[in-house]
Amino acid sequence: MVRVIKQNEKELYQCEECSFHYEDKKQAEKCQAWCKEHHSCNIEITASAIENKKGRGASYYDLLLK
Repeated sequence: MVRVIKQNEKELYQCEECSFHYEDKKQAEKCQAWCKEHHSCNIEITASAIENKKGRGASYYDLLLK
């Protein structure tokens, strides 16, 4: 089960294996299933993680505030 994070009236879903955050629960679940089974990340899945959407090094807290 993915972790739900509520901040500033927004919900994010976190993969508990790799800690990436997603706006879409199904994508977070997909990430978690992949990570758990393969003990690695899938670049096609993590491309939609919010850490990768706004540029390298952006924290999800920064993205929530926007």
